[in-house]
Amino acid sequence: MASERRVTEVTWEAPHSKLCLRRPAAGVVVLEISGSDIGEHGTGPFEELATDLQRGRFVLFVDAKESRGVTIDVSSDWCRWLAKNRDSLHGVHMLTGSPFVHVTATFVRNFAELTELMHIYTERVAFDRTLNVALQEAPG
Repeated sequence: MASERRVTEVTWEAPHSKLCLRRPAAGVVVLEISGSDIGEHGTGPFEELATDLQRGRFVLFVDAKESRGVTIDVSSDWCRWLAKNRDSLHGVHMLTGSPFVHVTATFVRNFAELTELMHIYTERVAFDRTLNVALQEAPG
């Protein structure tokens, strides 16, 4: 019997930003964003997250502490993806570093109707505490 190949980390690098998607435990996905995401990564992150959607519900952590921002098109793409897949998510937790990213995250949360599902953090300690709880509660 062939075992399922499980990629636990994928990185996209471009001139303006870097995205790193990690799966530290079953049902836990962490996306780290640095720089300014202007759409250079295309649909890559969404295609990779499709793997997680196939496995079942999961919690998404977005570490955007080192992000300077995203374009309107990129934030719109995330809005659509989150709204479409909200039933597959146990929760979305986002750490922001700049006021601009915080405003964008609030817009995404409201537009995608994730009011109770998405939590936005400005302090790493609170974000990391929530991530650690999710890791401890992960199956397996």
